[in-house]
Amino acid sequence: MLNAGVIWLLAVVELVVFLDTTVINVALPSIGADLGLTEAGLGWVVNAYLLAFGGFLLIGGRAADVFGARRAFVAGLLLFTIASAAAGFAQTAWFLVAARAAQGIGAAVVIPAQLALIARTYPDPEDNRKAFGIWSAMGAAGAALGTAAGGPLTEFLGWPSIFLINIPVGVVALALSSPVLSADPPVRAVRLDIAGAITGTAGLLLAGYAIGEFAVPGRAPTAWLLVALAVVLLAVFVALQRRNVEPLMPLRLFRVRALTGSTVVNVLVGAAHVPVFALLALYLQGSQDYGPTEAGLAVLPVALVNVTASRTVIPAVVKAWGHAGTLAAGLAAQAAAMVWLARLPEDTTYFADVLPAALLFGIGLPAAFVGVTAPAVNAVAEADRGVAAGVVNTAQRVGSGIGVSALLALAGVIGGTTGLRVSFAVAAGLAVLGCVLTLVMLRGPERATTEANAG
Repeated sequence: MLNAGVIWLLAVVELVVFLDTTVINVALPSIGADLGLTEAGLGWVVNAYLLAFGGFLLIGGRAADVFGARRAFVAGLLLFTIASAAAGFAQTAWFLVAARAAQGIGAAVVIPAQLALIARTYPDPEDNRKAFGIWSAMGAAGAALGTAAGGPLTEFLGWPSIFLINIPVGVVALALSSPVLSADPPVRAVRLDIAGAITGTAGLLLAGYAIGEFAVPGRAPTAWLLVALAVVLLAVFVALQRRNVEPLMPLRLFRVRALTGSTVVNVLVGAAHVPVFALLALYLQGSQDYGPTEAGLAVLPVALVNVTASRTVIPAVVKAWGHAGTLAAGLAAQAAAMVWLARLPEDTTYFADVLPAALLFGIGLPAAFVGVTAPAVNAVAEADRGVAAGVVNTAQRVGSGIGVSALLALAGVIGGTTGLRVSFAVAAGLAVLGCVLTLVMLRGPERATTEANAG
């Protein structure tokens, strides 16, 4: 029977971590006014979290494997909570950016540890399906709730409140971690792959920064230079992983079809769904005269529906269709929602033009998240689950960065509502491509054991 305490502890922390990826968007004008930040400076307030989150996932995943999933979860959550307090009390721009980066590092340690804990705590297939469904829904709900909550929090309590709300959640979760989560085995003696950690993290950080630079007019040459440096660093990283006896990211894991397929598809999951929130906010606030709070509340049904679906529909779908079928269905639902948004009129009626897409999106998001994450984590040995989670989540972070930069740039080049419609249509195409690759790469019998233990 499902141990509810563990999954709800992990799920609430998951919600807060992903809420912080979007809650700041509406608060940016207030932050800029108080701290004297230009638009470029405000971009760093956003990107410091996203870049650190994506760049440190591999290290966070390996930390869960080496030091234990519960220890890594507690350490990451402690850093995330302290950094949230620092961000809330920041009086200068540089201090806020540094605090946001520390939040991202904490999140990068927490997420792989959570996935390793879920796989360890729920070996029974039925419980595993339910637990991953709840966890996936909270991640998807966090992004939507962040968009919805950012406006009212900033308007009524001030921008520091968007960070300070994390503190009570973090304190309570830290207090419950020891009694609720199972103890880790003793720390095993390993040689830390310092060179791999430096080259891999630097390569990912440079790649993430380069993606953002492509969206800035006149910065393409710099962006291409950064891409070249990132490719060199990542090539050195792969070479080191081949030679190292105890690498940061064992390349043998990519012989596991579930991990390789999930990694490829998760790039498209990120590229397709993350830009939708930004594009819809631009449409509602830019051409429909919605205020920040109204625009945020417009996407609240996404969060409500995906939490409900995760508790009712999705576990049954996973049981009937398997993870690959659930992932394909989730991406198809997202594609349908994006096609609906691609026909948005110049003057919208919320209940006819936006709400149906929000409901479809709310069902598709958690289905895709559980379908793309659970197979990879369950398919490897316990000693590799943290790094497997890090690899899969890094893929989604890279995909989301590419998707946001490319689709917002496309919308800007075309301009107006037409540009937004075209970008929604491209996002739908990415979701369809992900659906096709899911059926090609991930269909077949699922195994909870791993061929990655060999060699």
